Amino acid sequence: MENVDNMSDADLLRLQREPYEVHFTRTPIQLIAGYGWQRLVAFRVDAEGVLLGGTPVRHKAHTAFVPWTDIEALVIWRLHTAGQGINHIGARRRAGAPALPGPNTGLTPEKSASLAPHVEYDLMLSSRAISLWRLHPGRLQIAVDTFAPQVKVLVYGSK
Repeated sequence: MENVDNMSDADLLRLQREPYEVHFTRTPIQLIAGYGWQRLVAFRVDAEGVLLGGTPVRHKAHTAFVPWTDIEALVIWRLHTAGQGINHIGARRRAGAPALPGPNTGLTPEKSASLAPHVEYDLMLSSRAISLWRLHPGRLQIAVDTFAPQVKVLVYGSK
């Protein structure tokens, strides 16, 4: 993981000009799903907004773009499971923003509350598991500060 605290000024300036983009680790699953061996975008932050990549199995169907005008905050949160748990990232969006495709669209508010009571239902719908890819919090913060300084990056603990 890149530590932005130890970067030179030139490297930080370079990061401020570039979108922050992370790809899924390539797996045989994407071959079976028909995506070949291409690099699938898991998450992207750029001047236009945030791209929430779909899962490697249903990447095209579950990928969603959220423009900055619809985003109030990006939220990192943890889904507690019987094992170690899974970190997620989602967009807290303005009221009335259009529905997004994604792996959580079939969840009811009740099921969402039972899985992650500390996460609002609309945030759950826009969230993606940070699985088969790595989030770099420092790079994320630089990209958000560069492209949408009005948007906060929050980390939710569990309740």
